[in-house]
Amino acid sequence: MKRVVITGMGVISPVGNTIDTFWNALLAGKCGIDFITKFDTADFKVKIAAEVKDFDPTLYMEKGEARKNDLFTQYALGAAHQAMEDSGIAGSIDPFRLGTYIGSGVGGLNTLGNEYEKYMAGGPRKVSPFFIPMMIANMASGAVAIRYGARGPSLPVVTACATGTQAIGEAFRAIKHGYADAIIAGGAEAAITPIAIAGFTSCMALCTRNIPSEASIPFDVRRDGFVMGEGAGILVLEEYEHAKARGAKIYGELNGYGNTCDASHVTAPDPAGAGAAAAIRGAIAEAHAENAENIYINAHGTSTLLNDKTETLAIKLALSPEKAYKALVSSTKSMTGHMLGAAGAVEAIVALLALKNGMVPPTIGYREADPACDLNYVPNQAVKASLDLALSTSLGFGGHNACIVFTKEGA
Repeated sequence: MKRVVITGMGVISPVGNTIDTFWNALLAGKCGIDFITKFDTADFKVKIAAEVKDFDPTLYMEKGEARKNDLFTQYALGAAHQAMEDSGIAGSIDPFRLGTYIGSGVGGLNTLGNEYEKYMAGGPRKVSPFFIPMMIANMASGAVAIRYGARGPSLPVVTACATGTQAIGEAFRAIKHGYADAIIAGGAEAAITPIAIAGFTSCMALCTRNIPSEASIPFDVRRDGFVMGEGAGILVLEEYEHAKARGAKIYGELNGYGNTCDASHVTAPDPAGAGAAAAIRGAIAEAHAENAENIYINAHGTSTLLNDKTETLAIKLALSPEKAYKALVSSTKSMTGHMLGAAGAVEAIVALLALKNGMVPPTIGYREADPACDLNYVPNQAVKASLDLALSTSLGFGGHNACIVFTKEGA
């Protein structure tokens, strides 16, 4: 079995479009949620979201290329550019040993909405020839592969809110078992669109209190739904000996991955928490980290009634109550909103940086405890911590559960 390390990272997010600005914003407890500017919300019950700010696609591609890519793919290309520059792997790897595992929960909703409007106004001849390749959810992975000549394994995972975590986990397994030497992995999403906000509102998933600072409040008893976010997170996963041979900078080691399904309900988690707990236990077991003591968990923590209660229970079931109460658990969705298919990848970056830097970002907006959510959620202020293990968990519609485990290099 091969060892797998992280040698590059990139992010486009509601609180920063580089790793440094993103990380510093999280440590400062900066809220990326505000009133929606992308469309008129006069007729909408939900009027807030966590939009990406000041994104300039021409930093990463020509204007013509940007016009031929949906916003979610533009975000992926931007984050991948950062990660590949950070890694320095380009030119030092066999193209057939470099893969792309980049997923999206819903794909090109901006393109779908725009082209449908053109169709309704002018008929079928008005629909762009780029409509289908811009819309399909695998295109972020495809576009990044084309950009970097990555001709190895390619698997654009689509598992709703677990997408980013599972893309990274499946990439980890591919390298671990020898199918690639490096994989560009993560998730991208751009779903702050009228139809998406309307749809998530109709299924009662979104927070309807349009107060940005009090909307995404994971684990707080006042929570009533998540806040839509957007962006991309990309990591370069690399086989350890390959990374060492080229003198690569190493952020940490990816040691374990758990993947389960509740097989219970299309949107709600299994209230017993058994599926999520099994994913966490499986990841820890693969990492041989059952005896780890100083643990940080970047929780899925969506700020919905059922998710936060179920996830708290799952953590206790997976770790034992004693270890669970000792662990540091925070949800950075309190600052970024819920980035859907990008969430797990962005939060993997958070977990890895927390481990590397010995700093745990907070859960902001936390004011009133819920008896059913009784762990240490690092309320409102970042804390210093010497960590042995960092986990990132994701729970998606359809019952998908995923967990990945990081340790320091060689730990």
